[in-house]
Amino acid sequence: MSAELQERQPDIRPYAAIDLPGMYRVCLRTGASGQDATDQYRDPDLLGHIYAGPYPAADPGLSFVAADEQGVLGYVVATADSHGFDAWLEKNWWPPLRHRYPHSFAADPGDGTLDWQRVDQIHTVKEPGPDPLYDRYPAHLHIDILPRGQGTGLGRRLMGALLDALRERGVRGLHLSVGAGNPGARAFYLRLGFTEEERQDWGSVMVMDL
Repeated sequence: MSAELQERQPDIRPYAAIDLPGMYRVCLRTGASGQDATDQYRDPDLLGHIYAGPYPAADPGLSFVAADEQGVLGYVVATADSHGFDAWLEKNWWPPLRHRYPHSFAADPGDGTLDWQRVDQIHTVKEPGPDPLYDRYPAHLHIDILPRGQGTGLGRRLMGALLDALRERGVRGLHLSVGAGNPGARAFYLRLGFTEEERQDWGSVMVMDL
């Protein structure tokens, strides 16, 4: 790789609190199976509250951000212990969001927006019971990259940073879910070394031994 190309590569850095607004924007702009979900939400923070924000709040050491001269263009967030993370969410994260977004807001306004579904999700999420998948693959992640960062190797670099961090902690395995409407993401994970543990109508559960 030439020195000029290296200079254009976005920085990958550990999460810092200043990154959170940019991460929320990336989450929204990739929130429709990798496509822009901006038109689907009246509240631009709802997706981020569920899929981005809680991870660095619970364990900032497993969140990494990619940034260029325009700001945050991608991130990966994870937990090393999915059971523990679910318990932390129920104690620390969901209660203030349930207060901010009363369950009465979970009514379809009929205009095509999906805020009501996310509000219902916040109120009805349940801590899962024992699961052999969690025992063997306790970590899970979310990764999102804006179009200007896709196809540049950025996803592999972000994943490399996360995998290194998980292995340093001695985590035995990693799982994730991929929606059926995002075949490109499934192919990406397969190239990284994930295998498909389970396939259903909604998509796939993919796993990796660490």
